[in-house]
Amino acid sequence: MASKYWTPLTISLLAIIITASIVVWSRYNANQPMEITIANPPHEEQPGEIYIGGAVNNPGLYPLKAGDSIAVLVQAAGGTTTGSESDDISLYIPKAGEEDLPQKIDLNRAEVWLLKALPGIGSDRANAIIAYRNQNGPFHNTSELIKVSGIGTKTFQQVEPLVAVAD
Repeated sequence: MASKYWTPLTISLLAIIITASIVVWSRYNANQPMEITIANPPHEEQPGEIYIGGAVNNPGLYPLKAGDSIAVLVQAAGGTTTGSESDDISLYIPKAGEEDLPQKIDLNRAEVWLLKALPGIGSDRANAIIAYRNQNGPFHNTSELIKVSGIGTKTFQQVEPLVAVAD
């Protein structure tokens, strides 16, 4: 007599487990924004910097304030590159006393206003860099900058530590 109740009881328990699993899974959202929390004593304000690299338009060091979300930080870095995933973004918070990483300008993504900020690069040379990039495709290495009209070895040596070519 007891065996005739086992089958419906087993099916009922299995249905409850499956339903509970579906409810728990549906409440999980992998796309929720992540928050960065800086553990500080309440009386001490600790301004800092964060390095944002990878699939962002302008990788480099950016100010980090308590309460900043990753979305805000990525937006400060010019947003993500076309077709990139959030897994392609790297964040690094330098430790106190650690030597700062120089912020480099990506030759393949920088706009004219940013290129003009480089030493020895004015409006004409910045536009020449953009034109070269549009005509020949992305730079494969920084030394290709010498191929741009108006940029010679001397100018390249001035900007070399300040530029990069992202993958």
